[in-house]
Amino acid sequence: MAPLPAHQPKNLSLGPLEAEILNLVWELGQATVKDIHTRLLADPDRELAYTSVTTVLRRLAAKGWLICNKTERAFVWQPRLSRAEAQVLQAHERLQGFLAISNPDVVAAFADSLDRASLSQIEAIAERLRQTREQCRPPEEPPCI
Repeated sequence: MAPLPAHQPKNLSLGPLEAEILNLVWELGQATVKDIHTRLLADPDRELAYTSVTTVLRRLAAKGWLICNKTERAFVWQPRLSRAEAQVLQAHERLQGFLAISNPDVVAAFADSLDRASLSQIEAIAERLRQTREQCRPPEEPPCI
C-alpha cells in the first residue's frame, strides 16, 4: 500500500488550467514558462498570455505543487510531488470525505451497489490492509514460564 507522501500541498483542489499546466510539468520533468506557453499554444485556436502562464505557475507553487529555481536566465519549475504521489493524496482525500459521512446505511448502500470486479478489488484492498496491520502490530511477548 502506498504511504502518504511526506510533502502535501496546502490545497489539493486545482482549476482546469492549473491541472493542465501541472500535467505538462509532470510530462517534462521541469519546465520554464516558455516551455509551458509554447506547448499550450500548440493548439492554434487557443489564446493565452505568457503572463497568465506565469501567474498559474506561481499559484501552483504557492499551493505547494511546484518549486521554482532560478537558473542563469530563466526560472525553472519542478513538481514537488510525482503524479503517483498526487493520485495517492487525492484518493486519500476522497476516501476521507466519503468516510466523513459517518452513516453506516450510506456506506452499506455503496457496498451493495458494487459489481463483481469491484468486489475483487475490495477483497485485494482488505488483504493489503490486513498485511499492513500485521506489520504494524507490536511483537507478542513470549509466555511467562
